[in-house]
Amino acid sequence: MALKLTVNGRSTTVDVPADTPLLWVLRDILNLHGTKYGCGIGQCGACTVHLNGQPVRSCITTVGSVATAKITTIEGLSPKGAHPLQQAWREVDVPQCGYCQAGQIMSAAALLSKHPKPTDEQIDEAMNGNLCRCGTYVRIRQAIHKAAGMPANGAGQRAELVNGQNLRHEEGGL
Repeated sequence: MALKLTVNGRSTTVDVPADTPLLWVLRDILNLHGTKYGCGIGQCGACTVHLNGQPVRSCITTVGSVATAKITTIEGLSPKGAHPLQQAWREVDVPQCGYCQAGQIMSAAALLSKHPKPTDEQIDEAMNGNLCRCGTYVRIRQAIHKAAGMPANGAGQRAELVNGQNLRHEEGGL
């Protein structure tokens, strides 16, 4: 079945069954490999993308159900990695294995669009469905706070480190 999609601001047509998970269309048909397969049941968050700005799990979202939506993947957030969250992720040194990070960033981006200066509680609630096997939750929260202090275009001065503390981890530390 030919379905017309809008992915990362571009219109495209895919010829797949309507019940195909969006994740597989993104990865296997459109070659957008930033969105990861984690659990396949919508529990881990590695496959998080935005539909009309809202975070959804692409492993359990059928492509037929999103034909009229604007789909944004990690590649569409900022092709050159200049989004404030992507910059903060690097500066705070969030990833270890990195597998879950695209989903983490997509959930955080949806949070910041609703709450530009989120509290710890808002961060915890928004990020609750994203699992990190490496346990980088503290750095994820720090990076979200850092990104919230950055200009929207990612240029210019960066926000101070959270509470004036150096958030970089030492070798072998958190």
